[in-house]
Amino acid sequence: MVTLLGKTLTELQDVAISVGLPRYAGKQLAEWLYVKRVTDFSDMSNISLKGREKLAEQYAIGRTAPIAEAVSRDGTKKYLFKSENGEYIESVFIPEDDRATLCVSTQAGCKMGCRFCMTGTLGFHGQLTTADILNQVFSIPDSAALTNLVYMGEGEPCDNIDAVLRSVEVLSAAWGCGWSPKRITVSSVGYIPGVKRLLDECDCHVAISLHNPFAAERADIMPIEKVYPIEQVVSLLREYDWTHQRRISFEYICFGGQNDTMRHAQGLRHLLKGLDCRINLIRFHESPDNSTLAEFHSSTSEQMEWLRDYLTNIGITTTIRRSRGEDILAACGMLVNSLQQDKS
Repeated sequence: MVTLLGKTLTELQDVAISVGLPRYAGKQLAEWLYVKRVTDFSDMSNISLKGREKLAEQYAIGRTAPIAEAVSRDGTKKYLFKSENGEYIESVFIPEDDRATLCVSTQAGCKMGCRFCMTGTLGFHGQLTTADILNQVFSIPDSAALTNLVYMGEGEPCDNIDAVLRSVEVLSAAWGCGWSPKRITVSSVGYIPGVKRLLDECDCHVAISLHNPFAAERADIMPIEKVYPIEQVVSLLREYDWTHQRRISFEYICFGGQNDTMRHAQGLRHLLKGLDCRINLIRFHESPDNSTLAEFHSSTSEQMEWLRDYLTNIGITTTIRRSRGEDILAACGMLVNSLQQDKS
């Protein structure tokens, strides 16, 4: 069956016509899917019974509940979903005092091969559909409480840019969820073709995984550097205005003695000079068995604070991101569910 979740208003109007409903019923479908968020055609009370029956015969809504949940001692929740193609993916709900953020996956596993990332050890198992992405947003128990969304789960969002852009459109369109794009951040390792489309086709915030300002050192831990160097990524970002509608930030995992020195701080200063941006410093989260990624260790809190203060003092707003959900393998770079591992 064809899935409705993720279809645009124009496409839903075509769906309505295909089952003998008037074109305006497409807007009603959008409201049921994205505002009222029903999971059964029988609940669409302002659509004729015959129309609902035909819809149920030919289409699926596309909503599926998570199949497992883990709760951290800090309140973070990790959910396991099964994709339309039968792959297993995870998303993370992060509650805070004045906001509630969901971190969604865009691929099953990841093909980017960053050597410090546990998710990368899964390998790549396929693209998620727009419905798979939106289902994570709509089907968690805390969906109604969400204030922010980050595309920072499994996979490289800009390597699945069609589905990502379509999901952002549904979330931000007046006929969809009506969210402000400022509530949404899309992350990338610097996959330039997708980053450029992201910059040109939507107004959400952008986060680039940087992790080292020096090309040779970055290439050693992030293979993407050999294809799309970070200097080219930054040059592309300089072509856009970052002072109003959206924000550019750089994610920087701190590895003790490897990228947290004065030399690296000065490298960041040179690389980002004049760019209106911010840096988020992130503690490296070690593998639970301390073997898979044993060559990497986190910087000390003192060193991260020094780096934050140095960068802030030279005019680059820098913060240290508080780790959440580490005890349930939900923190940055730790999404590696056992069911997907068993299939690998």
